[in-house]
Amino acid sequence: MSRVMIYKRFERFWHWCQALLIFTLLFTGFEIHGSYSVLGFGDATRVHTLAAWALIVLWLFAIFWHITTGEWRQYIPTRNGLFAVIHYYLVGTFTGAEHPYRKTTRAKHNPLQRLAYLFFKLVISPVIWVSGLLYLFYADWPAMLAGTLALEWVAMIHTAAAFAMLVFIIAHVYMTTMGHTLTSHIRPMVTGYDDIDEK
Repeated sequence: MSRVMIYKRFERFWHWCQALLIFTLLFTGFEIHGSYSVLGFGDATRVHTLAAWALIVLWLFAIFWHITTGEWRQYIPTRNGLFAVIHYYLVGTFTGAEHPYRKTTRAKHNPLQRLAYLFFKLVISPVIWVSGLLYLFYADWPAMLAGTLALEWVAMIHTAAAFAMLVFIIAHVYMTTMGHTLTSHIRPMVTGYDDIDEK
């Protein structure tokens, strides 16, 4: 085991900015939906729209960074060790078993994380963005689109994707607490350094 920089500065910046913007979008989105009233509908809508555009810009930078640095390879799914990791989270973590996956700089994410992050990036995020942009630009829909797509369906899909995002975040935050200590998985995303096996 050696202590190395595993999460680069931009990676940490992107992660925490994304988290802040997603929490802002969830908070304002559920207010727009009528779940509660804190900011008021008008302000919540404005903040929601600004946060959405900021997240789109952040994601464009993140996509560019992943492609140019080769970090996109971290998300390639693998079945190698997948069931051992699933068994660990279902049983082993409650019986004191050792985590079956050893992190390296070339493979930061275990097989289950890879699947979860890939699902987030390729399913939840595109659905929420397409439905959100359709909703935002409803007044500009061409006649053909307006005649075939109901705004109510767009709203329902956007809300369903928001709930999927919320479930993902709850699971993600819970899983970060399952290290040797409560913060051992969170600390590397703050400092950038982690103790990893480079064999």
